[in-house]
Amino acid sequence: MNAHRHHGRGRLRRSRTALGALAGLLLAAACVPGTDGSGAAGTGGAAVTATPDPGKAGKVTLTVWDQQTRGGTNAEIERLNKEFEKKYPNVTIKRVARSFNDLKKTLKLALSGDNPPDVVQANQGYADMVAFARAGMLTPLDSYAGLYSWNTRFPQTLLNLNWVAPDGKRFGTGQLYGISQEGEYIGVYYNKKVLRKADVEPPRTWQDLTAALPRLKKAGELPVQFGNLDKYPAIHTFGVLQGQAAGSAEPVRETVFGRGGGFDTDATRTAARTLADWAKQGYFPKGANGKGYDDAAKQFADGKGAFLITGTWQLADLRKPMGDDLGFMPPPAAGKQPVTTGGEGLPWSITSKSDHPQVAAAYLDFLTDAHAAKVMTEEGVLPVVPGKAAGKLDPDSPNGQMVAGWERLNAADGLVPYLDYTTPTFYDTLSADLQGVLSGDLGPDEFAERTQQEYAEFRAQQHADGGDGESDGDAGDDGDGGDSE
Repeated sequence: MNAHRHHGRGRLRRSRTALGALAGLLLAAACVPGTDGSGAAGTGGAAVTATPDPGKAGKVTLTVWDQQTRGGTNAEIERLNKEFEKKYPNVTIKRVARSFNDLKKTLKLALSGDNPPDVVQANQGYADMVAFARAGMLTPLDSYAGLYSWNTRFPQTLLNLNWVAPDGKRFGTGQLYGISQEGEYIGVYYNKKVLRKADVEPPRTWQDLTAALPRLKKAGELPVQFGNLDKYPAIHTFGVLQGQAAGSAEPVRETVFGRGGGFDTDATRTAARTLADWAKQGYFPKGANGKGYDDAAKQFADGKGAFLITGTWQLADLRKPMGDDLGFMPPPAAGKQPVTTGGEGLPWSITSKSDHPQVAAAYLDFLTDAHAAKVMTEEGVLPVVPGKAAGKLDPDSPNGQMVAGWERLNAADGLVPYLDYTTPTFYDTLSADLQGVLSGDLGPDEFAERTQQEYAEFRAQQHADGGDGESDGDAGDDGDGGDSE
């Protein structure tokens, strides 16, 4: 969930929601308190007062673990790594690329060892970044944020997803532990050729999309390509359905950050019922719980399926085989404004045991500057802050549609953070229960009750531990973003 994917210092205000006013923030973000380079931890607890120069660091091997394994993201990282090594011939990047699931499974062990990587991508939320920061495995980046002006480069609402409180009990406040390259959101890919064969127009509204599903099936086409063996795809699809049922981003977003009404809601039950119905009606492939995510994407590219609901990180891989037959959009709105799951990709962090934290910081800056945004755009990847290259895209191309959708979602405050941020174990609970919903073994009411129970128990435990402060974002100093792929 690049997929995925994806968090300075300051008191959170309730007056604006976590991803509110992202459109304005994409143009200019105010300075984040605590990231001016003063009094913040940098390397080994010492403040960093001068911009690092990797060229003066001697011979350095920088070990980097990332999950940028897909076509576009892999290509842009490979290009930027080579450029960084060319700029600093004394530095060698030793890259280890793993899938999101593999990285999630192995990162904790690697960070707790005697020789961890220097730079890692660590998923936002309680299970990964918060736990690693609490255990002292990651380096606070506040001083670097001031020196490199990350506090003005990035929207605060996305930076703040990478904040962790000093007590390690909540995120969205505290110190900065990572920065992200990518913006991302869950959208609807469509195969123009398949739609033409079934005499179906690309949907303009959510009602158009749902009405197209039985027509496509009647025409002998698979309506929605889908594979849930990896478990996270159902979280993304369910998140889209839940957002459409809620009618706006705010109710679900507030729940993810512990301030909302929870999961025992009509929107949750409606989304679960719709997911189960799509499976029952044959709008998904038979046995979708046993089909891999990558297999489903490949079959969609081969013409087996009219729609594919997944993240922007998949665009470059689909564009290459599909060409002009590929179309992309945010989920067409059921209400007045678009809403979907998304935010930012997995952040890049510096490990606390790195022998080269200042070189690592320079590397993070290099991966996220304006030139990096240009490289990402050329490789079909959505930068957190699109630059001049994005403005030159053909608006009718999939890449142009992706960037335009990002801008519409930001303007509408339509992004909901990834649901697995909700509790330390919510990813496992939600992914397993959604498999049950898809198979028909778990009804919508029971699903809503089970998710609500975990949510309520975690919130009660936070309160008992004294960690029940605002867990995230105000618009002035907070936000949300993305997760994983």
